[in-house]
Amino acid sequence: MNMTRGQIDAISNLGLAHIGDGVFELLCRSYLCARGDKSVHRLHADTVNMVNAPAQAKFAQALLPHLTEPELSYFRRGKNAHTHAAPKAATGREYALATGLETLFGALYLAGETARLNELFHIILEESDGI
Repeated sequence: MNMTRGQIDAISNLGLAHIGDGVFELLCRSYLCARGDKSVHRLHADTVNMVNAPAQAKFAQALLPHLTEPELSYFRRGKNAHTHAAPKAATGREYALATGLETLFGALYLAGETARLNELFHIILEESDGI
């Protein structure tokens, strides 16, 4: 993908989060597979532990000091999006932070910023005590 900022801005906040959810999950799955031989069941369980809203909220907080102003803008768009309900296992605040993270990852993906996506994902891994 190599969309312009204008094209990305035309996508709804939750549309960007929808894309970012898939991007973030793919990064997590790739990371877990690259770490070594695990059963499919273990890969699935570890992926779920990384992509749930409370974990994503923690990751988002670790990333905030590393974001540029345009990245913060996308993060805030997602965080402030009007979602209908948080999952049972997450608070409203956790869900908002997770949606912000997903929106940011969706925008970066659509902009073709894969190097930056990888950089931010590595920051998450470094600051999250070796998931």
